[in-house]
Amino acid sequence: MPSPDETTANGLWIVGTGPGRMEYMTGRAIEAISRADYVIGNDSYLEPLRPLLAGKQVIRSSMGKEVERAKKAIELAQSGRVAIVSGGDAGVYGMAGIVLEVLEHSGAEIPVEVVPGVTAANAGASLVGSPLSGDFAAISLSDLLTPLEVIEKRLDAVFSVGIPVVIYNPRSHGRPHNFALAVEHARKYYPATVPVAVIKNALRKGQADPVITTLGEIESVMDAIDMHTTVIIGGNESRIWRMANDVKGIITPRGYQHKYLY
Repeated sequence: MPSPDETTANGLWIVGTGPGRMEYMTGRAIEAISRADYVIGNDSYLEPLRPLLAGKQVIRSSMGKEVERAKKAIELAQSGRVAIVSGGDAGVYGMAGIVLEVLEHSGAEIPVEVVPGVTAANAGASLVGSPLSGDFAAISLSDLLTPLEVIEKRLDAVFSVGIPVVIYNPRSHGRPHNFALAVEHARKYYPATVPVAVIKNALRKGQADPVITTLGEIESVMDAIDMHTTVIIGGNESRIWRMANDVKGIITPRGYQHKYLY
């Protein structure tokens, strides 16, 4: 299926807007929103885009209305140009999956493009060194769409191979115990010395100073962890990164140290 381009009068862009600050959006994301007649999204994702929205029909939605949002975007994209926006990358815990599923079920044929964006994992990692230098996994602790027992199996699977794990949606008022459960699973496989980064509002308004701790001491910062936080639990080879003996972040060596002298 073709992507929307300068010659198409209709079509759909599913746009990852990154962390929420325009300087961290891709040029293609800005172009797609600028060319759209309609821009649809959750209000929290639309607010930072205000400079791009003049003269457009803006349709605001709320959390939990993803299916309705997808249906509306597809309906409008049959005769106009639509950008449906999603924080981070639209294909990573974002809107791309549900929009493409609804489009598939609708039988409509419209030009569509998924525009990538900076994820919470990328944004958070950039603030604490290089914790994700090699293989890593991302797990969401939200059990709204995925049963908790399935999440626990996935946690065991990724921790058992010793790689860094990025935890999305770690802790909310409705499920305050899921992160503590994830820590229990990590401790089955990782020593207490494994470094952990706690990053709140990474590269967005309200960003807090990242906290570097260890798996053995994570309870000391538990109250600071919420739905706006990304937690990076290092792998078996991860270590604290220091400069002049000050803790700066986390490094997960990729293996160069086994091959080169430096």
